Amino acid sequence: MKKIRNIVIAAVFIAGATIYAQDKPEPRFEKDGDLIKGTFYYEDGSIKQEGTYKNGKLHGEWISYNQRGEKEAIAQYSFGDKTGKWFFWHNSQLTEVHYDENKIAGVISRESDYKLDRK
Repeated sequence: MKKIRNIVIAAVFIAGATIYAQDKPEPRFEKDGDLIKGTFYYEDGSIKQEGTYKNGKLHGEWISYNQRGEKEAIAQYSFGDKTGKWFFWHNSQLTEVHYDENKIAGVISRESDYKLDRK
């Protein structure tokens, strides 16, 4: 009897995991000139991250959002390499990271009461 109960529990777990995986929003990819725009979602359907690819590599601006739709990070890529200024917001802290040739060239952190909305 115990063996049957364990099999039923395992079957319910597997069925639940399958249903959960089906409900998770899939990333969306759209052609935009010579770029491919990628949008990734949280389980509730809100945007988690969006940015572009060129020749299969991260390229251009990438933005990450929290589940409330507020920007958490802005990053720059050039054919897969980290470049330029990246910005990270956490509570009231703004961190600016400068990249040069895919390496950190400098970091500046400061208090900020500035909050970015989604758009």
